[in-house]
Formats: sequence, C-alpha cells, structure tokens
Amino acid sequence: MERNGKCIFPFYYRNGKFYDCVKFNAKHKWCSLNETYQGYWKYCSEEDFAKCVFPFWYRRMIYWECTEDGDAFGKEWCSLTQNYNKDKVWKYCN
Repeated sequence: MERNGKCIFPFYYRNGKFYDCVKFNAKHKWCSLNETYQGYWKYCSEEDFAKCVFPFWYRRMIYWECTEDGDAFGKEWCSLTQNYNKDKVWKYCN
C-alpha cells in the first residue's frame, strides 16, 4: 500500500474494469495506482472517488447535470463517462 499517489481510473483488476474505488478483500474502498493493478494501491479518500462527467449521453439525450431519468427510485444520478449508453458506469449524485 502507498500513502501518496493518485488513483487511476479506469483501472483493471482481475477480470474487471473499474471507474471508481472498490471494496475487494478490504474493510475500506481502495483504488489502483496503475492502469493495470500491479500491487500498488491506496485507500480512497473523499477526493479520490469518481466524479460525474458532464455532459453525458443517456438514451437519446445529452445531460449537463444529474438526472432522475431512468432511475426506479427517483434518485438523481450521473454517468462516470461521456457515453453512458456504451459504458454503463454511473453513480448516485450527492
């Protein structure tokens, strides 16, 4: 584990591609410090978590802010890439 360093997103770990901090085999969320995980990692701090990407494309619209569209619970969310239709990675907005 490293104390310093910058999270790299997306990063590859095992058979997955990750756009945000993960919680595999640990008590707290962590991230890789390399594009392909090579044993260098750190616990995520508030600044490390993935940020919304604006604008993003969802279905046939372009969004410039968080949206409730398509969420069964009516919670606002955003894409973590510019093309949600292709990448399908997202998070709830605060």
